[in-house]
Order: sequence, then C-alpha cells, then structure tokens
Amino acid sequence: MPVINSGVDADTLNLADTHEVFNQSLALENYNLFSSDLALQQALKANGGVDEAALSAYGERCGRADVIQWGFEANDNKPQLDTHDRFGHRVDLVRFHPAYHQLMNMALSAGIHSGPWRKGAKHAHVQRAALSYMQSQTDAGHGCPLTMTFASVPTLKLTPSLADTWLPKILENDYQSDNIPYFEKRAVTIGMGMTEKQGGSDVQANTTSATPLSGRGSGALYVLNGHKWFLSAPMCDAFLMLAKTERGLSCFLVPRWREDGQKNGLYLQRLKNKMGNVSNASSEVELRQAHGWMVGDEGRGVPAIIEMVALTRFDCMVGSSAGQRQAVVQAVHHARNRQAFGARLIDQPLMKNVLADLQLEVEGSLALTMRMARALDNADDPAEQLLMRLGTAVGKFWICKRTPGHAYEAMECLGGNGVIENCIMPRLYREAPINAIWEGSGNIQALDVLRAIAKTPAVLEQWFAELASSAGFFPDLDRAVEALQDAFKKLRDPACQARQLVEQLALTMQASLLVRYAPSAVAEAFIRSRLAGRQAIYGCLPDGLDLGVILERVLPEQY
Repeated sequence: MPVINSGVDADTLNLADTHEVFNQSLALENYNLFSSDLALQQALKANGGVDEAALSAYGERCGRADVIQWGFEANDNKPQLDTHDRFGHRVDLVRFHPAYHQLMNMALSAGIHSGPWRKGAKHAHVQRAALSYMQSQTDAGHGCPLTMTFASVPTLKLTPSLADTWLPKILENDYQSDNIPYFEKRAVTIGMGMTEKQGGSDVQANTTSATPLSGRGSGALYVLNGHKWFLSAPMCDAFLMLAKTERGLSCFLVPRWREDGQKNGLYLQRLKNKMGNVSNASSEVELRQAHGWMVGDEGRGVPAIIEMVALTRFDCMVGSSAGQRQAVVQAVHHARNRQAFGARLIDQPLMKNVLADLQLEVEGSLALTMRMARALDNADDPAEQLLMRLGTAVGKFWICKRTPGHAYEAMECLGGNGVIENCIMPRLYREAPINAIWEGSGNIQALDVLRAIAKTPAVLEQWFAELASSAGFFPDLDRAVEALQDAFKKLRDPACQARQLVEQLALTMQASLLVRYAPSAVAEAFIRSRLAGRQAIYGCLPDGLDLGVILERVLPEQY
C-alpha cells in the first residue's frame, strides 16, 4: 500500500501529547519527619532531654520513599487467613504482605517496644513517644502489635516466674515472624484479648472459663474455654486474656504454641473486615482447652490487665496525634505547590485560616501527649502519677475524638486528589475513628475520669495545680479554668455531663501547655479559637492572629 504524505509532522500525529502537566504537587517523600516538625522538636525540649541525633536519623528513615511505599503496600494487600494447610491440618495462620514485616522489623529493631524498660533509661517514654509518632505516620496498623508488646511489660512483671521467661524475648530489639514456638525464638510479640460478643467494654460479662491444670494461682497453668470477639495481631506469640475462675475474672498469658511444642487451642474463626487499620489483622478466636498461665492474683484480672490498657490508651494518643500531623503536612505541602485564582493556595486568606487551624489541633494534641510521656518517665513522683491517672483518659478521649474531623478537613484541602486511593489521605481518613473506639470508646473514657475523681479527689486537685502554672498570661484561659472549677462544684448529673467536663479538662490543659512551651502566637490562636469562642468547623479562626507563624511550624519551605 502506498504511503500517503499528509504534510503533518510526527510530533503532531502523537496524540498522547494532548497537554502539559503542571500546577500539580509532587508526592511528599524523602523528607525528615523530625527536622521538618518544629512542634515536635519544641514539645520534646519542654518534656525532657532526648537524643535528637537519633530521632533525626529515624525521622529521615521514616520519610524515605521506600518506607512510605511500605505503608501503601501493607494496606493495599490485606492480611489473609489460612485456617488449614493444603493437606487439611489446622494451622490458624495469618499471612501478611512483606511490607508489613519490613515495617515491623524497622520498628522493633529501633526499640519502640522496649526503650522505656531498659535499665537506667532517662526520658525514655518521651523518646519512645517521638519514635512511635514518626513511625505511625508511615502506617498505623502495625502499631497495634508494637503497642501491645510494649504495654505488656508491667502486667507480666506481676508474676516473676513468667517475667523471667518472657521479658528477655519481649525486650529483644529484633523481629521474628516465624511461625514457631516461643521457646525457639529470641524475640517475641504480645497481643491482648479482652472483649467478648455479649459484653464488649463490659468485661465483667465475659463467659470464657479457666480451669486449673497444674497448680493454682499466679504463675499456674490453666486451660481456657470460650471466645474473644476482637483479637488483634493474631500472629503474636502470646496474648494476655481475661477468663473466669471460681474466684472471679483473672488474667492469663496464652501462647500460640503449648509448652510441649504442640499448637495451642486457639482457633481463628475469621478476620474482621475493618474500614480502617487494614494492614493489621484483627480476628475472632475460639479457645478450646487452650493452655494459659495466670498473671497476677486470681480474681484480679482487670487490675492486672489495666496495667497494660493504661499504656495502650496512651499510645492511642500518640497514634492519633501522628495521624493529625501527617494529614496537615500533606495539606500544607499540596497548598504550597498548587495555584488557584492567581496565587498559591497557601497564600489565599481562607485556605491559610483552615491550614493554620488544622495545625493548632496538632499543636494541642502533641503538647498533651508529650506531657503525659513526661509523667510516665516520672512515675515514682506522686504528683506525676496523679496527673497521669486523669491524663490518659482525658487525652485519649479528646485527641482521638478530634481526629476524624481533622482528617476530613485536611483531605478537602487537596480537593479531588485527596480522595484518590493512591493518595495517603483516604487511608488517614479511614484510620481516624479507630483509636477513638479501641481501648475503650469515648463514653468509657469520660466515665473513667469521673470514677478516678470520685475515688481519688487529689487527681483533680493536681490537674488544676498544673493549670495554675500558666495563670495570668491569657485572661480567656484564666476564665475558662475558673468556669471549669465552678462546674465541678455545681455538678447535678455528673455522668450526663461527663463529656463536656472532659472536653474542658483537655482544652484547658492543652492551652496551658502551649502558653508555657509554644510561641505566643500559637497559644493565643489556640485560646481564642477554642476557649474564648466555640467554633463548629475548622477554618474559623478570629481576626488578628499571626497565621504565618503557625504555618511556618508545619513544614519548612525547602520541602
């Protein structure tokens, strides 16, 4: 066939070149999550000396493109359950994408699960919180086994015979995903199983039973029969569980493999199909003659496992603060690289208001979280113990509850790009409600605050003593604190008012901490927007605030 010369050159015929791609932001990667976060650096300085060089090195690693990609891959490839192998043998095996194991190895090798339990460690809870805060921004799901392993230590110490066997393996800075008995491993992870179908947060309604197999009481071996409705990270090497004996609800350490090397009686029924936290497997499990050692005293299961729950609640604060941070840094990065109506988005007054307001939320969350980390580092100080008793419940309630709305608003800043699944924002949005529900939902936290105050009035006195440190600097804050004190004096129906009270406990403490440790522009904006006037949505900051100072703290211009 003859070639027809149309007179049109080859470039014109290339129909793929329809337009030039411009005015789009690039992926935020290969940046340092520590050195780019001024609020984090300031919060750490306010709450104890930390190893900034180590944190900077870890922040650089968390911001690397390959590590960020691990987070995407671990979420794009959900865990898969094999109840049986191909020959019909029961295996109860959960398979994870390699990216999940890479994230776990990274975190455990860095000692995120072990740092505060090392002898002679100083400011270790603050240092660990900073590491976890950065790690969580790559992926939140794998943080579940990390926090449970970390938080299991105080509970296991209640029974020295178990602690001697398990703690050296728990505190090893290594990761072994091998499906082999715990006694063949040098490093193990620990999970937790509390809730059942009929009870949920009301663990006293549990029906799982425990019968002595060898001896009785702390450290003795029992057999457990029953079920657990939520068992996250089911490939952990052992789980702290609640079960009833003749003397009441007790705590047990239940391994995946029995002491004779046989598979223990843990039968995974299915994996939960969760809206978020999908890189982490959560399962339903039946216990059929499962072996487990009693931890702590018989009938004292809730006090034993509360040692663990208090720390996992603190980690909910860390994780939700991290989610807020990643959401706002993504929004600011986009706004700096996107123009509309003749100017960068970040220079548009209304967008600037929204972004600054989102950053203020991070400032308050981080300030309260790191203050509680300092209290953990000084647990031998009675005043710090009192502060921590309220602080974990107050912080868990407020920070976690603020995160879903924060994630949505940050997503909206990216427009249509923000809802596309190859952007991190949909994952942050789906993840945002999880921490508010896990380890006791909002009402549980609010009622726990009331119980703590009723049982130990000194916890409230210490809270107000801490707030007094910032008295006299901002009249709006002083008035809010006085109003809160009056509210406690005039309570008519404490349970009905619990959420309102806890909200004000959180906001006044966040404001007080920012007055003491953050730039004045940050403290003023926080107080005027959250205490002097109640705003229903983000982006309603009042006039006269220095929004530029607030936004400079999100991400240095070079990124």
